[in-house]
Amino acid sequence: MKNILLIIALTLCFNSVNAQVGIGTADPKSTLDINGNLSVKVVSLNGGPSGSATPIDDGVYINLTPTVFNEEFILPDATAVPGRIYVLRNIADSIEADIYTFGAGVEFFAGDSTSGTNVVNMTTAVGGGNANKTLIFISDGSNWTYGKLGF
Repeated sequence: MKNILLIIALTLCFNSVNAQVGIGTADPKSTLDINGNLSVKVVSLNGGPSGSATPIDDGVYINLTPTVFNEEFILPDATAVPGRIYVLRNIADSIEADIYTFGAGVEFFAGDSTSGTNVVNMTTAVGGGNANKTLIFISDGSNWTYGKLGF
């Protein structure tokens, strides 16, 4: 009897390790398979003054509103949030947003670059061709990789 219970328990453990969750599907093809609409949390933040940047620590799609002398925002330490994704949009038309990060040695790397930087400047120009108006940031567990969305 003990052996049967042990086999059942082990089977349940191994099945849960390879579990897949499907929303709107009975046959998920990935760890999370969503067949339908996806809604993510949208947050709006005002910028902070120099040396006191507004933390970005909630939501996925973030509307940034920098104002005169309050144009700084700061992402969490990339080493503390591996895999975290943020989509940032500077909704101001005349003030640039500056993005910093917590964490010693943590840098921003453009998706097509091997050189890091300590600040990402999000432009303000209205109209097409503004590569830094909306950016996606992804933590790789060491640094932030960022780039424009393919819109």
